[in-house]
Amino acid sequence: MRVLYLNGPNLNLLGQREPGIYGQTTLEAIEARVRRRANELGIEVEFSQSNFEGQLVEWIQQARGRFEVIVLNAGGYTHTSVAIRDAIAATGVPTIEIHLSNVFAREDFRHQSMIGGVCRGQVSGFGVGSYLLALEASVIVTNELKTTRST
Repeated sequence: MRVLYLNGPNLNLLGQREPGIYGQTTLEAIEARVRRRANELGIEVEFSQSNFEGQLVEWIQQARGRFEVIVLNAGGYTHTSVAIRDAIAATGVPTIEIHLSNVFAREDFRHQSMIGGVCRGQVSGFGVGSYLLALEASVIVTNELKTTRST
């Protein structure tokens, strides 16, 4: 099983960016924790981060046939990107939307997810744990797909 983790704008600044909201853990440290857990579960993971919407769209499009699940922290694009939403819908790769913070406890504009309607589910508000919970959810989604296909 292969899972693609995509991180959007400003997530490269984790550890220094608004630590009261996003914590002090760097993106590299989050990736290391996910890799350790993925290794325990026998899952192959790949990580990419971009501040550019078009690059995220390209990676989502390229995931078809290569990954069973996409885990996506689209950052600010969560609330604005029709292009990312359309790419998720077009590929058909089950996508899990994640956020470090609880977006519903923040500014009103963060309560609306442009991508949520085409994602399999959302994990929000658990800090680094959101990334780990999404890995566990990836196993559930993949097992459901296998069950559906075999019946």
